[in-house]
Amino acid sequence: MKIGILSDTHDRLPTIDHAVERFNDEGVGLVLHAGDFVSPFTAIPFSRLHAKFHGVFGNNDGDRLYLTQRFGAIGPIHLGYHTFEIDGVRGVLMHEPKSIDALAASGHYDLIVYGHLHEIDLRDEPCIIVNPGEACGYLTGRATAAIFDTETRQATLIDLAMPR
Repeated sequence: MKIGILSDTHDRLPTIDHAVERFNDEGVGLVLHAGDFVSPFTAIPFSRLHAKFHGVFGNNDGDRLYLTQRFGAIGPIHLGYHTFEIDGVRGVLMHEPKSIDALAASGHYDLIVYGHLHEIDLRDEPCIIVNPGEACGYLTGRATAAIFDTETRQATLIDLAMPR
């Protein structure tokens, strides 16, 4: 299965639209959002996903109650972190990179997904670590996401079209 991964969308609707379009075109079966949606209206483009969805709250997500309500039909947004297993891949999704190296060394997870830093971090073996960078492109000028393939256990970075 292909998993779409993004983080730090920060209300940038055009890049969210592009991410949803790319994930749908690539046939991803699950989308993971590592936090900082910011506003509940970001649910509008995510409602067009053809995949299951899980997210975690970030430090800039203000109205968590309304975000939870707006994403109710799309998928859950979890507090703190979310663990999952899919196609034999044991993973954890979080916003802030708390104890990443210790988690990777623990042997409990095959995949760690995080955000917060707005910096791309793609690491392989033994535990795959993915920070897809910032989907908004506000800090770096580059809007990015990633697609992880559970069969090959490889993450591929994708560039998202930047609005003019």
